[in-house]
Amino acid sequence: MDVDSPQVEKYKGKVINQLNLQKYLIVQTAFIGDVILTLPIVQLIKEKIPHSEVDFLTISRSAEILNNHPDINSIIIYEKNKEDRGIIGFLKILKKLKQKKYQIAVIPHRSLRSALLVYMAGIPKRIGFDRSAGKFLFTDIIEYNNSLHEIERNISLLSKLFEVGELKISPKLYPDISDIDKIESILANNGINKSEKFICVAPGSVWNTKRWTKEGYIELIKKLIKKNYLIFLIGSESDFMLCDYIKRCVNDSKVINLAGELSLLQSAELIKRSVLMVSNDSAPVHIATAMNTPVVVIFGPTSPVFGFYPYHQESEVIEFANLKCRPCRIHGSKKCPTGKFECMTGITHELVLDKVEELLNKFDKVG
Repeated sequence: MDVDSPQVEKYKGKVINQLNLQKYLIVQTAFIGDVILTLPIVQLIKEKIPHSEVDFLTISRSAEILNNHPDINSIIIYEKNKEDRGIIGFLKILKKLKQKKYQIAVIPHRSLRSALLVYMAGIPKRIGFDRSAGKFLFTDIIEYNNSLHEIERNISLLSKLFEVGELKISPKLYPDISDIDKIESILANNGINKSEKFICVAPGSVWNTKRWTKEGYIELIKKLIKKNYLIFLIGSESDFMLCDYIKRCVNDSKVINLAGELSLLQSAELIKRSVLMVSNDSAPVHIATAMNTPVVVIFGPTSPVFGFYPYHQESEVIEFANLKCRPCRIHGSKKCPTGKFECMTGITHELVLDKVEELLNKFDKVG
């Protein structure tokens, strides 16, 4: 093909055939936070190859966070945990992928099922990590570098397509006008004007051991209220009882429980308007990064060394670093293996408050 053809472009000295690199599939069927940390892949592909179409395969629980993203052509939902699980669900999604005729699949998810899907779909170029259980089904295998942040690891998958260098790309989320209206209504109903500062607190997690103590959050919030901050408690419907308990124990009208009331993108809009967020090691940390809001994140059984720390440059990490038993695993667990839960009970509210105040003094954003 003639390199001067309109179907060929040059990027960083490399000639790329647009016809061969037109349709991409990104596969990430893990948790919401993992999906958010995969978005820089999409964003970089569209930046480097603007003509490309990029589809994103994920589960319904995580799909909502991708809504309105201008770099995603379509969201494909794989319900692996509902009525479509098993071989029937696998074959249903496989049929859909075959019909799409993708040229390239990028698979940060490391399960055998993800690798098998793109292989059986006949996608000619399949890029994944050497830690994947299905790496033998990939055409291109990239080292899973433990020393990198997860965003940078994910971006490294694109090194087989174009030069990525040492890029620092944060994920972006896009609440729509209805999300914005919802948050403005909540703020107005609670008498919060643009000059008032508030802090979002996310005390929940899917994993019990990743939750800092209720007592810690209660005492922290009491201190923040005395400093004239309003507090929004946020989380999923399953976090409502925890947030309600914290609110009742603080017993102050300046604490507002929104757990279970907001969609993911509505939560993102609220976090965007907050001066800061306090959270366990969970999805709200990465939502805050995408909305350019600083975070104080509390690590217990997990550790920032795994590469899932907040990517925002003005954030603080708190951990009980000297325990021999931690990190006990890359994710949390339902019960502490030692039964002592020292990684969380050893973190005092005074320590968290010091970090919050330090961050507020350094990066004070008016909501």
